[in-house]
Amino acid sequence: MQKRLLFLVSLLLCLTTTMMAQITTSGLSGSVKANGEDVIGATVEAIHVPTGTKYQAVTNTKGAFAINGMRPGGPYTVKISYIGYETKEVKDITLQLGQTFSLPVSLSENAQELGEIVVSAKATKFNTLKTGAATNINNEQMQNMPTVSRSLTDITRLSPYGGNGMSFGGMDGRTANFTVDGANFNNNFGLSSNLPGGGNPISIDAIQELQVVVSPYDVRQTNFISGGINAITKSGTNTFKGTAYVYHRNENMRGNSVYKTEIPGARETDRSTTYGGTLGGPIIKDKLFFFVQGEYITTPTVAVRWRASENGIGNESQYLSYASIADMQRVQQYVADKYGYNTGSFTSFPADQNNTKLLGKLTWNITDQHHLDFRYNYTNNTSWMAPNASSMDGGTRSPYARTSLYSMAFANSMYSMHNKVHSFSLDLNSRFSNELSNQFLATYSILNDERGSNSSEFPFIDIQDGTGDNVQYMSLGYELFTWNNAVHNKVWNIKDDLTWYKGNHKFLFGLNYEHQMADNQYMRNGTGYYRYRSVDDFVNGAAPEIVCLTYGYNGESKPAARINSNNFGLYAQDEWQALTNLKLTYGIRFDLLAYDNGDLMTNNAIKALDYDGRHIDTGKWPDANLRISPRVGFTWDVFGDQKLRVRGGTGLFAGRLPLVFFTNMPSNSGMVQFNAQLNGTSKAPSYYTGPYTTDEKGVHHIDMSQFAGGLVTDANGHATIQALKDKLVSLGYPTTISSDQGTLPGSIAAVDKNFKMPQAWKSSLAVDYQMPVNFPFTVTLEGIFNKTINAASISDWSILPVEGFARWNGADNRPIFPSGFRAGRTKAFVLENTSRGYGWSFVAQVNMKPFDWMDLTASYTHTVNKEVTGMPGSNAESAFTYVPTVFGPNNIKLHNSQYVEPDRIAAGLNLHDHSGNHYSFFYEAWRGGYNYSYMMANDMNGDGYSYDALYVPNDNEVGVAGSANPGQFRFATEDDMTRFMDYVHRDKYLKNHQGEYAEAYSVYNPWVHRIDFSYKHDFKLNLGSTSHKLQLSFDVKNVLNLFNSKWGVMKVMNSSLNEGRILRYDHTDAEGYPVFTTPSAVKSGVKTWLPNYSIGQCWYASIGVKYYFN
Repeated sequence: MQKRLLFLVSLLLCLTTTMMAQITTSGLSGSVKANGEDVIGATVEAIHVPTGTKYQAVTNTKGAFAINGMRPGGPYTVKISYIGYETKEVKDITLQLGQTFSLPVSLSENAQELGEIVVSAKATKFNTLKTGAATNINNEQMQNMPTVSRSLTDITRLSPYGGNGMSFGGMDGRTANFTVDGANFNNNFGLSSNLPGGGNPISIDAIQELQVVVSPYDVRQTNFISGGINAITKSGTNTFKGTAYVYHRNENMRGNSVYKTEIPGARETDRSTTYGGTLGGPIIKDKLFFFVQGEYITTPTVAVRWRASENGIGNESQYLSYASIADMQRVQQYVADKYGYNTGSFTSFPADQNNTKLLGKLTWNITDQHHLDFRYNYTNNTSWMAPNASSMDGGTRSPYARTSLYSMAFANSMYSMHNKVHSFSLDLNSRFSNELSNQFLATYSILNDERGSNSSEFPFIDIQDGTGDNVQYMSLGYELFTWNNAVHNKVWNIKDDLTWYKGNHKFLFGLNYEHQMADNQYMRNGTGYYRYRSVDDFVNGAAPEIVCLTYGYNGESKPAARINSNNFGLYAQDEWQALTNLKLTYGIRFDLLAYDNGDLMTNNAIKALDYDGRHIDTGKWPDANLRISPRVGFTWDVFGDQKLRVRGGTGLFAGRLPLVFFTNMPSNSGMVQFNAQLNGTSKAPSYYTGPYTTDEKGVHHIDMSQFAGGLVTDANGHATIQALKDKLVSLGYPTTISSDQGTLPGSIAAVDKNFKMPQAWKSSLAVDYQMPVNFPFTVTLEGIFNKTINAASISDWSILPVEGFARWNGADNRPIFPSGFRAGRTKAFVLENTSRGYGWSFVAQVNMKPFDWMDLTASYTHTVNKEVTGMPGSNAESAFTYVPTVFGPNNIKLHNSQYVEPDRIAAGLNLHDHSGNHYSFFYEAWRGGYNYSYMMANDMNGDGYSYDALYVPNDNEVGVAGSANPGQFRFATEDDMTRFMDYVHRDKYLKNHQGEYAEAYSVYNPWVHRIDFSYKHDFKLNLGSTSHKLQLSFDVKNVLNLFNSKWGVMKVMNSSLNEGRILRYDHTDAEGYPVFTTPSAVKSGVKTWLPNYSIGQCWYASIGVKYYFN
């Protein structure tokens, strides 16, 4: 059997080559001495007590031993024996995920009577041999942590590197890496910052341990430059164990006011109940074990709180819209009678959310040398949302949302989100000899997000209020962004790690392979779109203002933008015990990333465009590229007594980028689908062959009167997609496309052929000190530095170089974009690399357990991260736009990250007594999170984007235009100058940066302080060999807010300040100086920061009942 397994693993080593940080095991290493001398040939046996799993090793010529591929957790009992010496047994050893436990042993000779010495291991930070920055969180800590949401990101707050969702080090959380049993659980596509499965893909009751990593120097860990989370699930043991639980929260278990101001709708129905359970045990004692977990969450809620008003008079505090009940009934009845369409209710918008999680795991001790784990996980999440607020095509969007004070919609215009996760993991750990061990890991993940609707096939219709002021009034039909809207992501991973232990060296050789497929189905106006001026126009058959339809070329009903990539990895590493108190880890990994161009088609109309000698080929992904990541780390036990340890390292880390920034290229290439937009104001396209009108300049416009008489229908009177498509085809709209023919879209999204995934150089240095007390008490100081090697950025190739533009005179002498700054060229947003950027963080942490019934942890983290762009949103132009600049979005200065949380304090206290009471407190304070920029109130430089950074003048630079002393920074009036400069002097950031342009995202919201609390009580009963426990729990988030509605409330920038737009460019004077006015909101006494009046700032609580046996 052993030979066959060895052959299989060797074959896999030859044939397979993840990119993932797939860490699923732990290790044990140490040395055995007697009378100060190395003991050669001592037997070391480690037994995992819950399962009886055995691991064995023999000390080498250096008296050292190492065991890899061990199950994390414990407790373990380790026996060390050697003939002529007392056997030493060390109990209660717990192994941490991804870490190696250090166990130095000294044997005593007893010539008269050989016996056994039993000791217990002390749990301290010095038992593990980590080099970089990582935090391990075990299941007990997870269960103690106060949490109402029961989410993973709530738990990771225990790490000094966490606290801001999946964001680490002030970077976009979408670039972090999350694995479960080595399988990919990332939001790979990146349309939002949520994890797959609706944001919570696996229950915390299924997880045994979490590891938060920021700068690990183990070459196996990759696929992130910010941070990552490795999780492993629970396994069965020789004892049958199980739980059953229910947790509940509702609208009456939360606060309803902020600063004594009641939040509208705070007592509306909003409740959630979680049902779940676990069961694990032996199938064959000491050999085969199972573990299963299931959880169901139901959250009855409503998607829309607004209602139509009785008389058309809106009331914002009562959620009554200007849309009248009579008009809603009139339209509802009209479409039912004329088209047979059911709009759904306009008085009830039920949006029950459901989440189902299932997990099954088998653990097989094939032999003492071979151990296998197989895990399957399933998550299905369904939630409902109101229709899109205001987006549309073919005209100017209304400034008012479709469900708001101004407008109402029908229930069948809501849409659902179905988030599904299927994940498989197979993990084989083998030990072939004392010197050779192996891990083979294969994973497969399916991560899908699909939209749905209760509506039958029907166009989406916007109806305005008839005033001609672009005021939205009513909406109905199949939600305009939902038809054929889905993201599918499949990830295959295979890796094999071979470890060879020789003398003082532990060599690791690894090969891995990842294949990833992601597609994006996105059809705006997939069922058709109409906009009418008024209810009367709609029901009386007047011509619509706008008609739109998106359809696939060549008869494709579900067109998709797709990307397929393959990553081949190769790495090697040596852990060298250079001295008894010094361990060095050094290694290198190579990652070759290649893309499959088979899903792309070159658009020759785009390729022919000349961007200063550069051309865009939308039929090719970037060239295959090799990333090399060398790393070195060390850990130094300074005095050799495990009291003071210095550790650190340096190396390169390769990361990832949301795939949506890749699929934007085929989606916007004009080769996947056609988006027809018809209105009577724009110039008719060249292919249009239908009736038209001609203006006084001789320009042809589409004659929209051809759509009078109602919606376009088929022979049965139904307003179908095919009927509208047939109508458009009859007007000359294209149905086919070819590479040679091509087409020019309104804007282009592309990826530079030399683009590389993100890579950063990380270095860290840390000191761990065990305080001289008789209980675990460690103090850690750690510094981490990051330097960007390759980061993602976006440039618009159509913009001319800014160096040739004219400039204003005066203190603010930014360039002026001329009207032809794109030289008539199509916008081309190209994904590129930049090496600009850096960051650093400092962590001070204390961990102590002075008594068995008390443990305390506290930390302070300071973070700085400077970048060119955080790539906000998912659209190429969005990522390009939302950074305030001086020289335009192609010339962004290095600035603070929009994701950074510069200061954070966290502290946790757990108390237990002998009466079954458990008290847990978690204090968290932070500054930032809402990061603002001081900007101009309008597009001063004329680049087309209202994100112009503010120049903060010195006192001696300001003056009034036209006065005797107008100065270098001129205001239109004395009042404008006085109000603005008074605000500058009162604002800490502006006052400290006079004479400079305001740095983007450098204005942080004030400190907020919160305490979460959890109380649990156990009722225990032992019946024979079975123990039973019933646990009642009560968790409160932001408990101080329960006593005072001002406490624990975050402050945000005063909305009257328009997100920091506090100065307006007015005109240029005769001397070429810009002249400014100050918005009326910037005045004496105005407060920059106001409480965030939202329900999320209030305290909220949950209650729970959990039953345990054994």
